[in-house]
Amino acid sequence: MTSHPTDHQATGPKLGFFTRLLEDAPAAQRYRFALEQIETAEDFGFHSAWVAQHHFSATEGGLPSPLVFLSHAAARTRRIRLGTAIITLPMENAVRVAEDAAVLDELSVGRLEIGLGSGGNPKSFPAFGTSFEERRETFADNLATLRTLFAGGPLPTAHRLYPASSADRANLDRRLWQATFSSGGAGAAGAAGDGLMLSRTQPRPQDDPGARLDEVQLPVIDTYLSQLPDGVEPRILASRTAVVADAADLPRLREITEPALRAEADRLVGYGTSGLSLDELLEATDTFLGTPEQVSERLHRDRVLDRATDVSFQVHSVPATNETALRSIELLATEVAPALGFAVTKERVH
Repeated sequence: MTSHPTDHQATGPKLGFFTRLLEDAPAAQRYRFALEQIETAEDFGFHSAWVAQHHFSATEGGLPSPLVFLSHAAARTRRIRLGTAIITLPMENAVRVAEDAAVLDELSVGRLEIGLGSGGNPKSFPAFGTSFEERRETFADNLATLRTLFAGGPLPTAHRLYPASSADRANLDRRLWQATFSSGGAGAAGAAGDGLMLSRTQPRPQDDPGARLDEVQLPVIDTYLSQLPDGVEPRILASRTAVVADAADLPRLREITEPALRAEADRLVGYGTSGLSLDELLEATDTFLGTPEQVSERLHRDRVLDRATDVSFQVHSVPATNETALRSIELLATEVAPALGFAVTKERVH
């Protein structure tokens, strides 16, 4: 591989890519698409690439084993950071997660970021010997085990993690992130010194269904920062849905997006959306679909991005093809990021 300098500035939040692997294709093809998208993101200077975990349902997400997938992605890349967004920790054996993460971190030479959450499809929990109702307690117990092992400490059985973090990079316990909708969850993440992961959209308060996403998420950030220990740098990852396209492709994308978005809009925002036009629906679900100029203009109004250290873009809930996703990655890096001052890597990989 050779590197070539770019003209991109690196002043604002670091640019990231995220995928749920939802293309209309068999699993093997979804994985090939995601690898191509991550490689393309690295080529265009993205700082990080994130994958989601979903069990049993191809319509929710195409990847039940994110650490296995990222191990392959690590072999295909050399610079881009690789993250989970998220591992549903209550459904996992914490020791197994720690060992898999430690091996992946060695193979990727310290590029792993570990995003964790307690949620997920309630129907999936029994298959893993736990219940949705117990998820918070199980999450806390498993997270404590991860922290102990990643920090080099022993389990009650006196076992320690192998392989341990290399001395020349931060331990994995300093690369943990927690996903949450709430100020309470954000406070817990802050107090632990973890990163904070914010969703691409979330249900609005019942007493204010028209609230903007940044109005809902800014108090969550405030709580996180208020609980962060002295001397610990904040890590705030804002996820956003953005499909950046050439003007000629927009009519087709709008046409296929409307039925897909209407099918899940009520769940996303927490109120009835049947009376909304497509443009109103895009606004309500925080879906940024448009030309680079249109997407930049809307993102410029998102005050969360002024306070985030990282921002990751996904194409979902637009039913985008791999080609659409690849073009969006390119336009995000070359046109949207410079317009908004997002940080991209100064060297491009070829």
